[in-house]
Order: sequence, then C-alpha cells, then structure tokens
Amino acid sequence: MPTKPEATPTTTGTGPIIDVRDLAVHFGLRGSSLARLFGRDAGTVKAVDGVNLTLARGEVVGLVGESGSGKSTLGRALLGLAPATAGSIVFEGQDLATLSRRRLRDLRRHIQMVFQDPSAALNPAMTVEEAVGDALRVHGMRSAEERRVKVIDALERVGLSPVELFLEKYPRDLSGGQKQRVVMARAIITGPSVLVADEPISMLDMSVRAKILQLMLDLKQDLGLTYVYITHDLASAKYFCDRIAIMYLGRIVEIGATEEIFANPRHPYTKALLRAIPDPDPGRQLPRDLPRGEVPDAAAPPLGCAFHPRCKEATPTCGWESRDLRTLVEAHWTRRSPDEYGAERAVVGDIDHFDKPATSTTLGAQGAPAAREFLDRVRIEAPDDPIWGGIESITDDGSGVRVHFHEGIDPALRRAGGVEVACVLYPETSTEG
Repeated sequence: MPTKPEATPTTTGTGPIIDVRDLAVHFGLRGSSLARLFGRDAGTVKAVDGVNLTLARGEVVGLVGESGSGKSTLGRALLGLAPATAGSIVFEGQDLATLSRRRLRDLRRHIQMVFQDPSAALNPAMTVEEAVGDALRVHGMRSAEERRVKVIDALERVGLSPVELFLEKYPRDLSGGQKQRVVMARAIITGPSVLVADEPISMLDMSVRAKILQLMLDLKQDLGLTYVYITHDLASAKYFCDRIAIMYLGRIVEIGATEEIFANPRHPYTKALLRAIPDPDPGRQLPRDLPRGEVPDAAAPPLGCAFHPRCKEATPTCGWESRDLRTLVEAHWTRRSPDEYGAERAVVGDIDHFDKPATSTTLGAQGAPAAREFLDRVRIEAPDDPIWGGIESITDDGSGVRVHFHEGIDPALRRAGGVEVACVLYPETSTEG
C-alpha cells in the first residue's frame, strides 16, 4: 500500500468532536419461558463495558479486535443504533445516549455509517440514484431535482463517472467496488462530519481494497471528515489510521498513535494481533505464537483481566479461577487413553461446579492424596502453564483438596510511554519513558 498521508485535522470548533465516557452497551439474554415466567435473569452480554474514547476533528481512529470484541457494537452505539446502557456519547455538545429517536434521526445526517457488506447495504429494488438520494428524502428534501443534483455531485466525488452510466443501474449491475462507492456516496450526501466505517473493505477483492481506502482518505481531505475505522486487519489500520484502539471483550486494552502501537506494543493481546499479520515474503519464516483458545463468552467474562486465560505473559494476580482449572484438566484428559481417563475421572470426581466462576474450588472424590497426585501429573505435563503461578495454595478438604487462587486484578487503562494500556504488567506507578 502507499504511504499514509500526514493527518490534517480540521480547525472548525474546539475540543473533541466526539467524547465517549464510561460507555456500556449490554444485551439481556432470553432464557426459557419458565425462567421468564418466574422472573429469573438469563444473563447479560456486556458487548461494550466501560469504554472511554475521544475523537479529534479530522483524525482517523481505528477500532481493532477479533470477532466478539465489541468494536462493531461501539460503532453502532455512536449512531444510536445500539442504545447505551450507561455512560455518555457527547457529539457537538449533545449527549446522544439521552436523545429521543426523533432527535437521533436528525443528528444522523452528521454521523453516518459505511457497512461491511455493500450488497446487503443497498436495496436491490432501488436504482443508484434512488439509493443515494433516499437519505435526502428522509431528511426533508422533497424536490427530486434538488436531490438529483446532490446525487450527481456525490457520485462524482466517489469516482463513479461519467455519472450518467450509473444513475439508472441497480446493485446487481455493479461490481463489489462500485457498490461500495455507491454506499460511500450515500454516506456523504447529507454532509456528515463523522463517518463510522465498519469493515468497509473486508468483502472486497484485494485488487480494489487499496483504492477504496485511498478514496476514503481523499474524502477526508476534501470534506474534513473524521473517521472511526472498524477492522480486524491491523495492516490496513496501519495505513489508514492516526490512532488505534485495541478492543477485547468489550473494552479498550491499548490505545495510542499508530506508529507507537506498531513499534512498541505493550499489551500481550496487541502483540499477538501483530504476530498474526501475514508476511508478504513466502520465504521468510516468522513465529506464529498466537493466543490459545477463543474469545470468551461475553455473558460470563473471565475474572480479573479478560485476556488472562489466553495470555502467555499472565501473572499470579491476573484473575485465575475455577474455569481456568477446568480448561487445564480437560486439556490433560484429551491426551489420555480411555482407561487412563476413566481412572482419573474417578479420582477427580464431578467438575461441573468449576463452571461457576470462583477464586477457590474443590477437586477430588477419593481422598486428598489421590487428588494431589493427579494435580502433580497435570503440572508435570504442562509445567509452564501460567495458571500454576495463579494458585495461592492447595489445602485438604474432605474427600479431596481445595484449590485457592490469588485475588485477581481487573486493570484499568493507564499511561505507559506513548500509549495507554490495561495490563498488570504496567502498574499505576509506571514511569516508562
């Protein structure tokens, strides 16, 4: 990709254009009919959980993370498409989290969204002219002639010219790149100051991705736009973004200037994402030391630091718990023969209670010595697993043992050099340059 141009923030107004404080977006789970009848809580998914973020005028901020990290929900919350459970989203002095649906609709001409799949974003029954101009109609422009003039200007700005070739076409008549340009034209036609771009190039061929990103940068320069760029692709974020916020399980775990994030990543999750970037040289062998496991369930996040079950740099105070012990035990059993598994299962007993998050739990059904011997075998097999540092003590308890974990810390963002990072490796008193 070409080199990213220097950021040129606009000078209109003072202060951030958007200021997000302690934003939470939670979704209640639907339990069984019987549970709802008796008023039992089926749980809550904390899609966004206490996010603070400011956007300066004219800058591009990237939200990066795996699927399930909450980045798309955060982007949708900025438009009021995902109602805030708590916190504030202040845009031009107004808190979007408190506005009525009607006021939100009025403000959406100033904050627009570019969705991931251009084919799904366009109505197949509308021509390009109708699709692009419909936003003007929704916002009160009744004159078809006025809308047509605006549509022609928007299509020319996104590179669909001669415009006459596209006005009467339907989405089925367009390529993927052309559809995304139509979506971009529809987004800018109301004169917004902020664009939320949710994976805008992920559904496009590799040959047109760079062209769409360059178009977005050109529009930023010409129209003074501010972007929120949502992606799982750090390579494109490096080219496109001024700052990058790394998200994991509903929270920002590291945020800073793009150059700093790439040159000196602090959070172990950020390091893992950078190691996952493909290398264009097929002859170069790079270590792919990626996190183990998958993103945890947002309805029952890990205790302490949410990333600790997958983190190879985890410390004793990262929040180890009963569910981590179950994962370790079950991984051990996958390497045993059926007879060995049966014998050990009889020693360990029922482990379903491990699923309830707790900083201490019992293990064993045939006495404490047998339970300790089992844990010793598991430890010999995986001596470097960081969970062992998280175990504070093992005491006898009836027919087995009780495993006690160190009290976990849920780290908040704190300054570490040129970034902010939420990790116990960077304590509050860190004086890193």
